[in-house]
Amino acid sequence: MNPEIILVNLLSPPVLFYFVGIAAALFKSDLQFPQPLPKLFSLYLLFAIGIKGGLSLAESGITFSVLYTLLAALALSVIVPMYTFFILRLRFGIFNSAAVAATYGSISAVTFITAGSFLDSQEIPYGGHLVTAMALMEAPAIIIAVVFVGLFHKQADKESRQMGLAAPAAGERGGHGIMEIIKDALLNGSVFLLLSSLLIGFIADEKAVHKLEPFTHEMFYGVLCFFLLDMGLVSVERLGALRQAGKFAVSFSVVVPLLNASLGIGLSVLLGLQIGDALMLTVLAASASYIAVPAALRLVMPQADAGLYVPMSLALTFPFNIVIGIPIYYNALLAVL
Repeated sequence: MNPEIILVNLLSPPVLFYFVGIAAALFKSDLQFPQPLPKLFSLYLLFAIGIKGGLSLAESGITFSVLYTLLAALALSVIVPMYTFFILRLRFGIFNSAAVAATYGSISAVTFITAGSFLDSQEIPYGGHLVTAMALMEAPAIIIAVVFVGLFHKQADKESRQMGLAAPAAGERGGHGIMEIIKDALLNGSVFLLLSSLLIGFIADEKAVHKLEPFTHEMFYGVLCFFLLDMGLVSVERLGALRQAGKFAVSFSVVVPLLNASLGIGLSVLLGLQIGDALMLTVLAASASYIAVPAALRLVMPQADAGLYVPMSLALTFPFNIVIGIPIYYNALLAVL
């Protein structure tokens, strides 16, 4: 492995600002963002990546290679929650196993954006269809999790009674039906904005879209620094919740992203992807959701412990991926492609 790649990533401004946020929280600084701003940063990043992805997709066109990549992304969003559920069952109950599996079967948009920033620093392009892949991978893992709760309904009903909650009705395990889950996933604000921006970038007049570049390109890096600074602050707050989870949860949060990245690398080799597209697909496979999926799980699976699956993805997997994981995956892909 080329250690310079890891150093380049560690010394990039967004990652350094993430460490600044961690340091500020650890040393009890009063540094913080007024509450509307972190959400605004998130919406801006999704808007910008959607516009850039749509424009890139319009320029490259929809080919068989694009379709195969999208199918591979969907396959990952089904395979990952299925195999991780049974690993998690070694230690956790039905609801927590299903919730954590859904979290790791879905994706982190910010990890994806950080990987894109890393590729930009290396002057390596990637296709806009990977933005579509990111959006497509949001919902399937949640559906798989609810299906597993239904399949193991006897244990799930027992857990619900032990927690003093009513057992979910058949066909609506977790509190909502499958069609409602799909609808909620597609209408989730983050996913809706991402898909809408992607569509606008794809169908709008190219010259008109290029006029947005000062907003979608030149501001992007600075806003990403602010967003990761805030994520550093939040990550430290979530670490305390992991103390009760034990070594198994900590090990899972690091080992499983590496296993999932291996799946992404294998599919990239099988599909003959270029290094940029291969890294983005691998990062999607290795990342875990800490925004969209937890928001959905509060509705569809209230029996699951948010104090477990949110800190695992946000306080452990997220920093591992953006600091160490992305360079590791990049070097691995360079070796096999």
